[in-house]
Amino acid sequence: MTDIQRRSPVFFASSVPARTKKRENWNIVLEYENQGHGPWIIDLSHRSRWDMQDKNISDLPVFGTRVPEFPNTCSYQEGILINRMNRTQASIWHLAGENLEIPDDKAFTDISDAAVFLALAGDNIFSIAEKLTDYDFMDPQKQPPFLIQGPFSHVPCQIAVVKRGQIEGFPFSAHKSSLILLTCSRGYARDMVNAVLHAGQEFGIRPAGEDKFMEVLEHEYSTG
Repeated sequence: MTDIQRRSPVFFASSVPARTKKRENWNIVLEYENQGHGPWIIDLSHRSRWDMQDKNISDLPVFGTRVPEFPNTCSYQEGILINRMNRTQASIWHLAGENLEIPDDKAFTDISDAAVFLALAGDNIFSIAEKLTDYDFMDPQKQPPFLIQGPFSHVPCQIAVVKRGQIEGFPFSAHKSSLILLTCSRGYARDMVNAVLHAGQEFGIRPAGEDKFMEVLEHEYSTG
């Protein structure tokens, strides 16, 4: 029997893949030609995500860890980002490491194919984001990673601020860049990508592949 080909809802019309890899029936772009020095928009729709709902959500183990105690807080451990949404619900995003099987529990629902999943990384991403939402990503009362739930470019989203702020006075480095993750319904993929690219045009935003995401993520959680 032929395996079902899984397709991302994201398409970067003006970008040419330089390196690709097939994984779990997904065709994944590892790098695009002319990615530049950032900022970048990165398609992560092939990365597994789960919705978790249970009245005792704080007591359930999730891949060896626990759901954060308070709504709109996040925890990251061994490639898994857990976002507490409300009293009974959390979202789980698999960002790095080997593929994981969905837990054998009715509390978990695989939503990977139902939503688009994007990363915004590099310098100036908060300047881009402020064109598309009224939320304050630089709120000093919130320390990354933290969750925002609400509209981004008029679309209901979950937005995780993973890394915040470059070091002023230093030349660009991916090691000083910021990182935002956002997910929304799959049907909004084209409009969301176009909105981000348009808002980031003055800053030179370009699509990048999964390897660039891993570079930023791994540096963040290897050095803090």
